[in-house]
Amino acid sequence: MSNAKYAYYMDFIRFEKMFRSKLFANTVKKGIYPILGSQKIIYKRPIKMWSTFQITLVLEGWDNKWVYHSQVFEQQNQVCAIGYTKVAFWKNKKAQDLKTILKNCGVNKKEMKVRQEIHELFNGDYQLLKGRRVQ
Repeated sequence: MSNAKYAYYMDFIRFEKMFRSKLFANTVKKGIYPILGSQKIIYKRPIKMWSTFQITLVLEGWDNKWVYHSQVFEQQNQVCAIGYTKVAFWKNKKAQDLKTILKNCGVNKKEMKVRQEIHELFNGDYQLLKGRRVQ
């Protein structure tokens, strides 16, 4: 499978989960849209074209602005790739408070801390955009 397809499937599964949950009514229907802030994909082995595979979406945690997911691609019980995403919800060119959105969806958990190694995956993104070298 082409490496471009992994990002496609990652988008697809995130949107499918959103449409099937209370998140859709509390965001998109109110003019609040999910925006992908960053995405990393680590490839281990190729997925054969035209063959079946599984993708599992895991909620890794959230803070006030971002929600973090991992997406595991497996074929024949072997991990082929893992993708990590960082998503915010935007309205009127401004990130919305994620905790408020989750509360409106019925999530009672006040926080779900993201593992440090996942935070570290995304740490250098803004420096790269500004043309700085990441140390």
